[in-house]
Amino acid sequence: MGVDQAYELSGECVVRVAGGGGGRGGWWRRGEGARAEAVTARDAAQQAFYELDSAQRDAQLALETVRAAESGAAVERAGSEFGALSARIDQVTVGYLSALDAYDLEDPELEAADAGRARGRLDVAKRDLEAQRGELDAFVRRLQPLVQRAESQLVRVVPAVERAKQALLGATTALEEVRSAGLKADDLAARLAELAPELTRLNEGVARHGVPATLHRADDVARRAEALRDQAVHLPQRAKDIDRRVASLRTRVQALETRAGTVEPALSELRRRFTLPCWQDLQPVPVQTAEAVAQASAKLAEAARARDGQRWADATGAIGTVRALLETAEGAVTAVNERLRQLNEVSHDPHKEIERARFALRDAQRLAMSGRQTPDPRHAAPLDGAVARLDRAVAQLEEAGRHPDYWHFLTELAGVRETAAQVVAMIRGTH
Repeated sequence: MGVDQAYELSGECVVRVAGGGGGRGGWWRRGEGARAEAVTARDAAQQAFYELDSAQRDAQLALETVRAAESGAAVERAGSEFGALSARIDQVTVGYLSALDAYDLEDPELEAADAGRARGRLDVAKRDLEAQRGELDAFVRRLQPLVQRAESQLVRVVPAVERAKQALLGATTALEEVRSAGLKADDLAARLAELAPELTRLNEGVARHGVPATLHRADDVARRAEALRDQAVHLPQRAKDIDRRVASLRTRVQALETRAGTVEPALSELRRRFTLPCWQDLQPVPVQTAEAVAQASAKLAEAARARDGQRWADATGAIGTVRALLETAEGAVTAVNERLRQLNEVSHDPHKEIERARFALRDAQRLAMSGRQTPDPRHAAPLDGAVARLDRAVAQLEEAGRHPDYWHFLTELAGVRETAAQVVAMIRGTH
């Protein structure tokens, strides 16, 4: 067998001769060329692997963005699809790493046949990696609508969270200023402390809590903190207002005590000059007024104590009670004196009240006949009834003799005027 034939039968011999001299350079270049091609295939596979790895990380980030922003069937399907795709990527990655480790392409003694086999495996690994890259790109394209929607929500998170933090800072600053002015504001401090855990959750971010929950929390924190700040800012003025209202109500209580002294003399005159029905309903007023004054004084003292203790809500509530007591009692005192005035006037000149009622009726009757031959029954019937009511009241007054029931007379005439006013309102409402 010739030397050349021996070389052709053994790749190992080729390698050995390639390491020597003596005119064998052609065989050396052919073996080295196979290894170079395998190295080129390795580099290409590596590039495909790096690109796939980078694309997978981008896809993972996109999916996490979607998951942070929303949930639902579409997101669950995307997660399942990415999981299956990642499993296939792991498989081809194992194949690539196996092909990479199968042969040492840096070994100058590597046989051409082994280099060829290495190249073949690396080419297959490259194609598999590229195929998975294609599937990954397709997955990302399908995910884009969800990503865009998620990003549109995520872009709202940062300003919302910042607004919440600024609101908390504003509330904290306002509260410190209030305390430096000598006001405790313990209720505001407690409410501000309740927001501390919410701030912690905001700082944990959307990765843990998701976009919808984070946005809702940020809006809630901002709203509550801004309300706290407003209350803190206005607290000194609120304290001044309470002081002013307490002082004003104290003056009203004193004035009511003075006016209450006029009730008994007025009732005495009513009892002396007019019949029982004219004043019987006013009999409880003196006792009721005294009780109201006592209750108002007690509540006012309670309001002052609450103010001193900076229990603003309690102070405000007590003030409201005092005001209601005073309004009721003042109304009762006024009613007694007004009753005496009305009865005095009507007893001196009942015709004045009669003319007032007749004028109201005539005015309503003219309006009812305006532009018509006959009045609308809806207007005529109540007006006719009011005329009859007026006539009866006048007749009863004339028949009563020296001690008529003037209060009944006044009540009836007031009813007549009210009926006339209702008819006028009805007519004008239909025009």
